[in-house]
Amino acid sequence: MMIRNRPLDPPNECLMSLSDTTQRDATDLRIAVLVSRYHEEITSSLESAARDSFLEAGGDPGNLEVFDSPGAFELAGLAGIAVSSGRFDGVVCLGCVIRGETTHDAWINGAVANELARLSVRSGLPVAFGVLTVQDLDQAKARAGGARGNKGAESMNAVVAAARIGREIKRGASRET
Repeated sequence: MMIRNRPLDPPNECLMSLSDTTQRDATDLRIAVLVSRYHEEITSSLESAARDSFLEAGGDPGNLEVFDSPGAFELAGLAGIAVSSGRFDGVVCLGCVIRGETTHDAWINGAVANELARLSVRSGLPVAFGVLTVQDLDQAKARAGGARGNKGAESMNAVVAAARIGREIKRGASRET
């Protein structure tokens, strides 16, 4: 299934797509969604798309739990709590960090991305970095339901697919090659 199928614009742009062999089946999956409330106009759109994607993949609305995070930096700690609770098959972290006059954005983005990756590896659960790391509000809007798609939906799709693949690995059920 293609997530987006439009011409490359501008040239050499890399578009995200999901392989037809990757299952988007959220049936019986429990997913936590953590949403930074900085830039709430943007993060609310990411959250809405993540919810819609979960439901479109057959997820039970009662198996999707959404929690607010004060900001993007706190997503890593809260994701750790969600993972350690043992209640979820995956965690989607959504936020928006807009570059300012200082380098705070690089520090926040790097710290959160690195910790979410480490958390996923340590726990064996998929943890999605659905944090927009943009130069300005227009870029954020383009990636939160505008011309560049919606990273909330992409993050949910990734967690659902990875949770399914993780279950296959644990069962020893590989795809024939």
